[in-house]
Amino acid sequence: MTTRADDDPAAGHARALLRTATRHSAAGCAALCLVSTAATGAGLLLPAALGRTLDLLLAHAPATRWVLYCAGLVLLLALLDAAQTVLTGTVDARSTAWLRRRLTGHVLGTGPRAADRFGSGDLVARLVGNAAEAGTTPAARAALLAALAGPVGGVVALGLIDWRLAAVFLAGAPLLTLLLRAVARDTAESAARYQRAQGDIAAALAEAVEGVRTVRAAGTQDRETARVLRPLPELSRAGHRMWRVQGRAAARAVAVAPLLHLGVVAVAGVLLTRGRLSVGEVLAASRYAVLATGVGVLVGRLAGLARARAAARRLGEVETEPATVFGARPLPGGPGRLELRGVTARRGGRAVLDGVDLVVPGGTALAVVGRSGAGKSLLAALAGRLADPDGGEVLLDGVPLRDLPHDDLRRAVGYAFARPALLGGTVGQAIGLGLASPSPAAIRQAARTALADDFVRRLPDGYDTPVADAPRSGGESQRLGLARAFAHGGRLLILDDALSSLDTVTERRIADALLGAGPGTTRLLVAHRSATAARADAVAWLDGGRVRAVGPHEELWRIPEYRAVFGEAENTAYAETESGAQP
Repeated sequence: MTTRADDDPAAGHARALLRTATRHSAAGCAALCLVSTAATGAGLLLPAALGRTLDLLLAHAPATRWVLYCAGLVLLLALLDAAQTVLTGTVDARSTAWLRRRLTGHVLGTGPRAADRFGSGDLVARLVGNAAEAGTTPAARAALLAALAGPVGGVVALGLIDWRLAAVFLAGAPLLTLLLRAVARDTAESAARYQRAQGDIAAALAEAVEGVRTVRAAGTQDRETARVLRPLPELSRAGHRMWRVQGRAAARAVAVAPLLHLGVVAVAGVLLTRGRLSVGEVLAASRYAVLATGVGVLVGRLAGLARARAAARRLGEVETEPATVFGARPLPGGPGRLELRGVTARRGGRAVLDGVDLVVPGGTALAVVGRSGAGKSLLAALAGRLADPDGGEVLLDGVPLRDLPHDDLRRAVGYAFARPALLGGTVGQAIGLGLASPSPAAIRQAARTALADDFVRRLPDGYDTPVADAPRSGGESQRLGLARAFAHGGRLLILDDALSSLDTVTERRIADALLGAGPGTTRLLVAHRSATAARADAVAWLDGGRVRAVGPHEELWRIPEYRAVFGEAENTAYAETESGAQP
């Protein structure tokens, strides 16, 4: 069944985006339309002025004033052309910047869902390349009126000289109309295929760059290069098809336009011999026939608009992923009690979490454990509303997270991740990310708690060292992420495997500080090590999409299936720790 364009949500979002982008650059578009129309008007006046000047010169009459008119029109055309170039570039830049800002904000507002659906590489391709192409739409539309006015004005001018000249041209007009329609349709289709192939290459390239160490270690550079470039033949086919479409259109235009031009000139010549036209009018008619057959300009405009619309549709697909909507119910005071009621969350059609009920009393530390794929990270994401459940609800101090305002929620919940993204100009700014006015003392205290202060002070400029210039290991990056979580504070702290890259001694010291954070902070830890789970107040054991058991680690340890979650090496290490051996 074919889907109508009007029923396509992506197409609807694309049209709305382009309308809003045009309104955003309304002043520039209006100026561009006026300048382009003025240039078209001057171009339409020039043949008449040239014809009149020629007639005066042939009649040996004074023609100085008309020569000056012609020179003035030529100069005006040059100035208007320069202004049109500047305005087009300005409007394109403003529209592209607005689209990128709008789509970037939307992607960040949707959270991880956009990256899960499209992939980070394809998203970058859409926000960079497709936004730039779609950003040309407002200027192209503004200039399209002038592009259409040229041929229409040429036909009208031919009719004013003699109706038979216009009739000769209009006899071939249907061919030009069919040509332009075919160009727009075929270009849009091939442009969409071209842009999809670009996105596929960008997505594969982003994956390869992220895993470059694995690729080098496995010695699979050639294989990975082939995988990244696998869509290249499709890209080539789509690109060649676009050029063929435009090439065929240009060839047909070259075939049709000269015939129409010759027909107009031939009729004008006949009328000249019969004394119906002057030599100057024949010259003007010849020039107007050229303007009337300006199919090349229209082909280029329509092809550009088709490519821009295809790019805008890819941006519209991103906007179909709804942004997270926050409520207006203020978060009351409370100890940070976290509750999951009948929470179900699906990924890829599979229920990763299925009817989960879980309560974390305020001020306590709960470790979440389970085999790989059990849904630990998804539960951590739901607990702080980095994702929404498909069923059930998550509450913080009795208030559903969906009902909380954005600022209240983010002030209340702090996060640390296994691979933290360190955003900000300097190391200090990365630790204080999200805080309204972080003090240097608070940042240093958080770094000391995360055992990051020593290596930060050894950096060239300490806490003022640019993040990009701060060499660090995976464990040091994790400690900076932990420092950011500690600096954030709040009533709920969620650690999603945030201790995984630390050595055993460092993990134990940070766990001691973390689990002694005091009754004002509720802590939810995704744990993979038995020693970390043992230090928590309680453990939630995920198995088969449900919470199989909740209780102290020592009690759950008696269950063989629970011990199997940590593996043989972890079991041995935990047993040695319990018997008094050094970790």
